[in-house]
This record gives sequence, C-alpha cells and structure tokens, in this order.
Amino acid sequence: MVDKHINFFEFQKAAVQPGCPLCRIVADRADRYIDNMLFEHVSNRSFRKSHRQAGGFCSLHSKNLVSFRDGLAVAILGRDILEERIAHFRTKKPWKPKEICPVCAERKRIENEYLTFLAGCGGESDEERELQKLYRGSEGLCAPHYGMLLETCKKVPAWIRDFEESKFSKLKKRVDNFIELSAYGRQEEFRALSQKDQLVWKELALSLQGQADRLTEL
Repeated sequence: MVDKHINFFEFQKAAVQPGCPLCRIVADRADRYIDNMLFEHVSNRSFRKSHRQAGGFCSLHSKNLVSFRDGLAVAILGRDILEERIAHFRTKKPWKPKEICPVCAERKRIENEYLTFLAGCGGESDEERELQKLYRGSEGLCAPHYGMLLETCKKVPAWIRDFEESKFSKLKKRVDNFIELSAYGRQEEFRALSQKDQLVWKELALSLQGQADRLTEL
C-alpha cells in the first residue's frame, strides 16, 4: 500500500509539469539540499571532510552555487578545496578525489528512493490507483530513469512497463517519420506535420538524456 507521504505529493506536483517527473523531483531536491547544506553543514566537520575528499562539488553543481546567496558558506567550502589544490600542485600528479560530489551522491540516493517507491506501486489500493492515474497523465520517465528502474528493481509493475514501452515505441515511430519526411523533395509533407512532430528531435534528445541536470539551469 502506498501512503500519501512526501513522495506521493511530490510526484503529484511533478506529474503535471513538462518532462520526466523524476528528473524534476531530483532537480528540486538537489537545489534544496544545496541550500540546506550551505545554511546548516558548513560548520559540520564530517561534512567538510567529505567535501574535501570529493574535491568539492562537480562542475555542474559548482556552477549552481553562484545562484545561492550564502557567499560566506561558498567561500569557506571553496577555500578548503583551494588549499587542497595548492598543496597538490607541488606534487605534479593527477588530481584524483577520493569521493564523489556530495550533491551527486544525494541525487543518487533520491533516485534510488523514488525508483523503489514507484516499483512498490503495483497494488490495487485507492492510493496506488490514484498514483497510477497521475503517472499515466504525465510524460512518464526519461530513458535513463526508466532504464535505472529496470536495473534497480527486481519487479517493476506491469502497468509501468506497458506505459513506458508503448510511449517509447510511439516516439520511435514519430522520429522515423520525421527523418523520412526530412528528405529532399518532401517539404510539403513535412510542413503538414504538427509543430510537435516537427520538433520531435528535441523531445527525443531530452528523453534520451534526461533533464535532472538541465532543469537546474532553467
């Protein structure tokens, strides 16, 4: 049975937005994690140590730091990494952090939590039927997140498999049609396509790539 806890309500909110709901949830939660981290964890020795061993944040999440207002926290964390780099410059050896970006690690945790949550929605309770309705009304998962669901969870509900496999098959047919009608001499047929089908290549790119990182920049 699916309880209406934070996962349910987050999915309910994300399902009515464009794109993969899980990408949106991951991006939103990652932003909140950074915000909370800057406010609460800069003085935490354990976090500072982990941050140092990771060599700071990855390029994506380092870039996002400039959108937050806590310049002092960013400066303190950045100084730790600068000290490490200055010391390392003298060794003339490749820079190899021992851990991964803390925000990337949190993102992975969120993805695993949500994929497990979705995989458990195979019953017939009112709550599960409500979530299934929300899911089917959304754009569904991007290819990376659906692939992760299949790889991570031993048993994926049949209704998710049916929805996703049908969705990706329809997308492929639309892409095939776009490519075929893009040939020279078929301009009139191409112009007859809906605007959505004329731009299906964008839909394909986002579906294959996922949007969890891209949404943080929008």
